[in-house]
Amino acid sequence: MSGDWKIAAVVLAAGASRRLGRPKQEVVLGGETLVERAVRVAVEAGLSPVLVVIRAGGDSGRSLQRLGALVVWNDRADEGMAASIRLGVEAARALEVTGAVVMTCDQVAVTAEHLLALCAEPERVTASEYSGRKGVPAYFPAASFAELLQLEGDAGARQLLRASATVRNEAVALDVDTEEDVAKAERWLAGLPML
Repeated sequence: MSGDWKIAAVVLAAGASRRLGRPKQEVVLGGETLVERAVRVAVEAGLSPVLVVIRAGGDSGRSLQRLGALVVWNDRADEGMAASIRLGVEAARALEVTGAVVMTCDQVAVTAEHLLALCAEPERVTASEYSGRKGVPAYFPAASFAELLQLEGDAGARQLLRASATVRNEAVALDVDTEEDVAKAERWLAGLPML
């Protein structure tokens, strides 16, 4: 990544994990929690600052701070994903970044290389493409922050990605929403077929 660009990561980790029945952020895979893994991958990609949006009243955020992340508390997490996106993007904008990669904490197959590919052209919105759709992680230049700050509900930024460029990566489709997904992720980390 060019030294002229200051690209943040906004890690969304304030979800209620209703389908899993326990906080997915705290699921441990390969010796680290899912949110710690997301922060590590963002740091490995050279994204800075790494902003992690977590549910107010939950994890203290100390482990994330030790990893170099800035913690953003979301006291409106029950409103849906848009509240976390708005908080993370507002924090990134205040830090005068060139752009931001918005990512979730539960896509275990995301790599630093994939995040870097999303940022290859810092003037354009670039989404991940998998399972026949566009989604996160996705890169947004600062010029698109105003649109992100208008999001509401739980739909995320999907409508803003319709006309975006893409980086295809089918592995990114693996996310942790259920106990079955946890088992698939464990198999993936072990290099075994996910079944």
